[in-house]
Amino acid sequence: MGAVRARRLPWGPMARMTGRRLLLAAPVLLAVTFGVFAVAALSPFDPVKAYAGTAGLTASQAELDQLRANLGVDQPLVTRWWDWLGSALTGDLGTSTVMRQPVADVIAARLGWSALLAGRAFAVAVLLGTGLGVLAARRQGGPLDRAVSALAYTLEAAPAFWLGLLAVWFFSVRLGVLPSGGLTDAASDTVTFGQVATHLVLPALVLGVSQLPWFFLYVRQGVADALEEDPVRGARARGLAERRVLLGHALRSGMLPMLTLVGSRVPELITGALLVETVFSWPGIAAATVQAATSVDFPLLAALTVLATAAVLAGNLLSDLLYGLADPRVGFDG
Repeated sequence: MGAVRARRLPWGPMARMTGRRLLLAAPVLLAVTFGVFAVAALSPFDPVKAYAGTAGLTASQAELDQLRANLGVDQPLVTRWWDWLGSALTGDLGTSTVMRQPVADVIAARLGWSALLAGRAFAVAVLLGTGLGVLAARRQGGPLDRAVSALAYTLEAAPAFWLGLLAVWFFSVRLGVLPSGGLTDAASDTVTFGQVATHLVLPALVLGVSQLPWFFLYVRQGVADALEEDPVRGARARGLAERRVLLGHALRSGMLPMLTLVGSRVPELITGALLVETVFSWPGIAAATVQAATSVDFPLLAALTVLATAAVLAGNLLSDLLYGLADPRVGFDG
């Protein structure tokens, strides 16, 4: 049965949509990388002094000029961008001036931890948001609906870093039941599954809760609207069980608007992850991004920006594909 269903999927239209999006993504990524170099060129931070560190305080102007030439930052903006782009297309992302190692190695060492955090947080937001949204829509105006809706609007206005600090104070300082940050215990240098799982709880929960209001509100409204539609009323009139009506009919229809959130929440998820990683000292992309920005690390900053932009574009594509699969009336013409 699964194989039959798989053959019926509209692979052709999906492939054509994906191809069109990839063609449109290329100029977007080019513009983004050029924008990064342009903004960095206007930055008041001096990458040479950041690279030299304390040694730059006693270095002569000739030594600083030589270092500037070695790093290539004495070249015009367009030249620096073009040289970086040409190397990037061959797989060479350059060397991070602040990390003192290849950019590819910097990203490879941190991307997995960021993906782990974002994936767990996204699962928390979707599962909790969907479950609470369905329960609230079933009894609109009831105590649960009013309480959860009020909490959702409050969380929507709360910054992720504030939620993180509050969680650290309550669960780590006051109760002492969860670690306040890092990847492993302070007394251990070995990364184990148990330690990672324990240290992941708070940052994933905070990041997931920061994204939960949107999913809850969309599911609540979508399911509430679906419960008023004729097909759902007909299902109830035929005597179907309330659980089957709610999950098999109303939820399926009410989930359609939420699918658009998959792509639109990616930028917020990335921004929130940067803040949460900083609060909890999570060894992801956040620290590298902050250091690259403050030190005007052109290669690393450009690579991280391209990575974030590609994630946003991929999220938008995924949401459109899911929406097209869920509702054949929409199609794959975008």
